[in-house]
Amino acid sequence: MTEGTISNSHGCAFRHHIQYERDADEAPSIAAATALAQYHGDDVTETDTRLYDYIDPDALDALFADTERGARRHTGTVEFTVEDATVTVGPDRIKVYRTE
Repeated sequence: MTEGTISNSHGCAFRHHIQYERDADEAPSIAAATALAQYHGDDVTETDTRLYDYIDPDALDALFADTERGARRHTGTVEFTVEDATVTVGPDRIKVYRTE
């Protein structure tokens, strides 16, 4: 598994967010789970939060899969809530921030 780049916010807890730059060969569901675990300060392999309790990981991956012509999808986002966090998944980036 490859690792994307994680950017942590600094400052007040209510402004806490994670931005995860996904590698091209990393599944969006894996990147989302990693970013979510990082947001909660957990290791992705040891977290109690299961992504599939909130969204179908296979469906998420399919939304960002290459087209039938082999072209990469460059637009669109999927947003969902996991406990106190909003997760926004785009073609190259995952953002996790506190739900207001």
